Amino acid sequence: MQKNDSLRQNDMMRHLMDALAEGQDIGHYGRLVFAMVGRHFMEDEELADHLAKNPNFSEIQAKALVNQVRSRDYNPPKREKILAWQKEQDFPICPDNGTDPDACNIYRNLEFPPGVYEKIGEYHEDKVRAEEDAVDDRSSPRRGKAKTSA
Repeated sequence: MQKNDSLRQNDMMRHLMDALAEGQDIGHYGRLVFAMVGRHFMEDEELADHLAKNPNFSEIQAKALVNQVRSRDYNPPKREKILAWQKEQDFPICPDNGTDPDACNIYRNLEFPPGVYEKIGEYHEDKVRAEEDAVDDRSSPRRGKAKTSA
């Protein structure tokens, strides 16, 4: 099975690919989600070709979006983020508007490269460390208080 075919296993990605093939405007966040996920399953040129099918979105804009997503190494977004972005535009990113709890959960049935999962794990570890550091800072006596002279 080709990588592109495996991408079509996900309802949301199939919905976005079909909408682009029909020349529909999938909106700013639809294009962003498509690029963030699609970059793991397509070559840059193929991804940009799909995005350029969006009306009023040029080939140059498509290539720039692909470059931005790849250069910033964006992780594919979680379902909650996709649903929040969907509220910001007219086109429904989720094919069922997010009523199915499994809809728009790209991690449910798409297999990403191991580095994606490692990066997510590192993010969560860093977040826990930051929270623990904040608790430690609040519980330790204040340092650097100015001494008052009598």
